[in-house]
Amino acid sequence: MANNNQNPMRNLKIEKLTLNIGAGKDQARLEKGMKLLKNITGVQPLKNVTQKRIQAWGLRPGLPVGTKITIRGEKARELIDRLLQAKERKLKPNNFDNEGNVAFGIHEYIDVPGVKYDPEIGITGFQICITLERPGYNLKKRRLHSMPIPKRHRITKQDAIDFMQKQFNISVIGDE
Repeated sequence: MANNNQNPMRNLKIEKLTLNIGAGKDQARLEKGMKLLKNITGVQPLKNVTQKRIQAWGLRPGLPVGTKITIRGEKARELIDRLLQAKERKLKPNNFDNEGNVAFGIHEYIDVPGVKYDPEIGITGFQICITLERPGYNLKKRRLHSMPIPKRHRITKQDAIDFMQKQFNISVIGDE
């Protein structure tokens, strides 16, 4: 098997950054969440709507219950750097999954550098998910003849940790 430094197909990259706020049925919280995500990223977020009816929770199809925004490219890298500063560049091992994703939450948005307190929003938090991929991952996305990613080409938890430590100078603290 080739060394990671020699084979360019083994290099990791950031596919996307997703910011998410769940609001439930509270429409006022949803509007505050949309305003917060717009303040942080400068891009208009989308509303997440329910697909199913869950009568016990009072949900019906088409009801907005959250907001999200997806960012790609260089802007995603810059935003990840700012968001990791809010976490003091420390993540836990359970923030990494076995498929190459990194997910963590920020409890108070005022911890993010460059974001000021807005009295209309109040104090709220949000979730961040970073999706990593390797060249060749379009196998599973293409319309014709899509295929699963071979096991030897998938991103492991340790690959994701090593990438984040190298690219963003984070430290992984604690045990699982």
